[in-house]
Amino acid sequence: MDVRYTVGRNEYKRMTTQELRDAFLVNLFAEGELNLLYVEVERSIIGAAVPTGAALKLEAGKELAADYFCQRREIGVLNIGASGTVTVDGTEYNMDNLDGLYVGRGSKEVSFASADPANPARFHLVSYPAHTEYPTVQAKKADANAINLGSLEDSNKRTIYQYIHENGIKSCQLVMGFTQLEPGSVWNTMPCHTHERRTEVYMYFDLDEKSKVFHFMGPGDETRHIAVENGQSVISPMWSIHSGCGTKAYTFCWAMGGENQRFDDMDHIALKDVK
Repeated sequence: MDVRYTVGRNEYKRMTTQELRDAFLVNLFAEGELNLLYVEVERSIIGAAVPTGAALKLEAGKELAADYFCQRREIGVLNIGASGTVTVDGTEYNMDNLDGLYVGRGSKEVSFASADPANPARFHLVSYPAHTEYPTVQAKKADANAINLGSLEDSNKRTIYQYIHENGIKSCQLVMGFTQLEPGSVWNTMPCHTHERRTEVYMYFDLDEKSKVFHFMGPGDETRHIAVENGQSVISPMWSIHSGCGTKAYTFCWAMGGENQRFDDMDHIALKDVK
């Protein structure tokens, strides 16, 4: 498990493009591997599992000082690949493309497998510390709380699918789902906002090799961008906006952790004030 430490908004002002990418861009998907990144911000963990042979088992590692990964943690999982299985303490959850799963604190054994190793599942994981136990629950796209937003005229027609949230799958602090843009739309989260009371992780996917998303970050009055490819994530600290514009439509998974679980707890920034 790699570890990445906090970058503050003052340090951010002096960073080069490569320094921004090294600090905030995350690239974990690899064939046949389960990779984890421990982020000091909110003590979040970002992970990716792509099983191409035997099942990949989630281990705690020395970084957690725990007997097993979920001893004091909860996990959100989203499958962005082909069909696969997540096994939690002997119970198998068959995961099709865009299926989600909440794994509660106290789950001792978690592993990931693909239905067809030649066409593997691609599991995206986000984990935060948890203070109590909630049951492990699977979510299908049809079960999500779907919110339609935007318009083609504004190039931001999209649907938000909420899986883990205060009125959906219960968790301690994790809030998670995904947003799907319609063809012809390229903007997300604009006008933009920050979350002073929590941090967020964006993972962009459904991009072909010729496409990119330009993820905008930083305080509203001093923004930068990071060019993001398929399957890459961006860490968004509490002081940063998190908005993107793609060369074509895309989908992204969002996951948050912090002081509360209110999806609409946002500090909005008027477009005229963005610089």
